[in-house]
Amino acid sequence: MLEVTELSKQYATPSGPLPILADVSFALERGDAASIVGPSGSGKSTLLYVAGALEPPTSGRVMLDGTDPFGLGERELAAFRNSRVGFVFQDHLLLPQCTVLENVLVPTLVSQPGAAVRKRAESLLEQVGLEHRLDHRPAELSGGERQRVALARALIQEPPLVLCDEPTGNLDPASAETVGSLLFTLHETHRNILLIVTHNAALAARCPTRYRLENRRLEAA
Repeated sequence: MLEVTELSKQYATPSGPLPILADVSFALERGDAASIVGPSGSGKSTLLYVAGALEPPTSGRVMLDGTDPFGLGERELAAFRNSRVGFVFQDHLLLPQCTVLENVLVPTLVSQPGAAVRKRAESLLEQVGLEHRLDHRPAELSGGERQRVALARALIQEPPLVLCDEPTGNLDPASAETVGSLLFTLHETHRNILLIVTHNAALAARCPTRYRLENRRLEAA
């Protein structure tokens, strides 16, 4: 379960604190899918990064399955992010020198992946329709295919929480539809907590739970 309680976030600037989020609270359970929409610059990505333990809150609390990641030491926090949270960003962030299969396996390198992990990676790539592209490199793929690799990489550690920041933002309409459909198919298969920040109204509408972030506050959409 993901629990965000009275979360606030502000940044220090030369002219004083810049508030981004104020008293944001919500909770999602395994199997839930939620979207967050709102104007550009409203803090949607910041909220996602705090929920995923990439940035600390100024105040408030984030809990994932009973663990407060910001109460962990630096090494434990890194391990938490690696194993408990899957990220999909607008830019696929694939390593150009690595093959498709190697890119999916990157999050597992610290645990010295074996045959079982490789098999899981191959299975995920089959689920996103890229079983014939294992040895290709990102430059040989279309934008939609690269984002499908990113989906597989986000799930390789079987995380309970998957966070997507504009996952279709850089794609043409046809590729965006394909990636969006795969995202929900994988969510239904793996039963994770799915939280999507997007400007894509059709993608947001597919989530049973929908929020709008505006004026630093999160409300039901």
